[in-house]
Amino acid sequence: MKLLRVGEKGQEKPAALDADGKLRDLSSVVSDIAGEALTPEGLNKLRDVDLSTLPELDAGLRYGACVGNVGKFICIGLNYADHAAESGAEVPKEPIVFGKWTSAIVGPNDDVEIPRDSKKTDWEVELGVVIGKGGRYISEEDAMDHVAGYCVINDISEREFQLERGGSWDKGKGSDTFGPIGPWLVTADEVADVGNLKLWLEVDGKRYQDGTTANLIFDVPHIVSYLSRFMSLQPGDVISTGTPAGVGLGQTPPVYLQPGNVVRLGIEGLGEQQQTVVQA
Repeated sequence: MKLLRVGEKGQEKPAALDADGKLRDLSSVVSDIAGEALTPEGLNKLRDVDLSTLPELDAGLRYGACVGNVGKFICIGLNYADHAAESGAEVPKEPIVFGKWTSAIVGPNDDVEIPRDSKKTDWEVELGVVIGKGGRYISEEDAMDHVAGYCVINDISEREFQLERGGSWDKGKGSDTFGPIGPWLVTADEVADVGNLKLWLEVDGKRYQDGTTANLIFDVPHIVSYLSRFMSLQPGDVISTGTPAGVGLGQTPPVYLQPGNVVRLGIEGLGEQQQTVVQA
């Protein structure tokens, strides 16, 4: 299934794409694509629905983030060896974990705002993992049973705030609009090999990132298991798994986002995003 949320900000309706690519209104079945709707039981309930019997929605509606009411937005840093190299960092021995504030979450095609006083706002295409079955101390062997599905994430980052202003990375990662998620959540049963998906990103038509999840240092089962040692994972939590080489910081000289830039990005089978960059 491809699950999504459409409508104006704060008024999104749960929806699904049917076999013909039409938007179908799931409001009569679930209140949101969130929480219990993403558990194995919740997804089975949705699979039993004949989408052709549900109202069709206007294809021109705004797409919101494909998961609502996100409890935790957890990110993994330097999870591709080529990105670690371009950042001048050593390949990590354990996953580097940081958080994005949930107030950063926006729709996949919403504007991205450059924060005030920012000089180094950057891009990062990433595979998103959405938790369906909660748990703690999850084994790697069982980890995929806890995944509801996958989506595209742009982990927008302000490099000066992140790396030059002291403290943790978090203040360079969580500005408003720094977390576009979507366009849709593709349920795990429809992703044959999450460890071999192409992902890419362009700015104003120039391709900067062109990678594959086959090059993840820590794969999805390892990440889910690892995180569950330090926190309970809950339905609707979102994990952003890291970015391949080609970020602005890694260019010679570095290239950063400017007002008016258009960013396009996508992951094989998971859809595409497009954002216009504006000044906050």
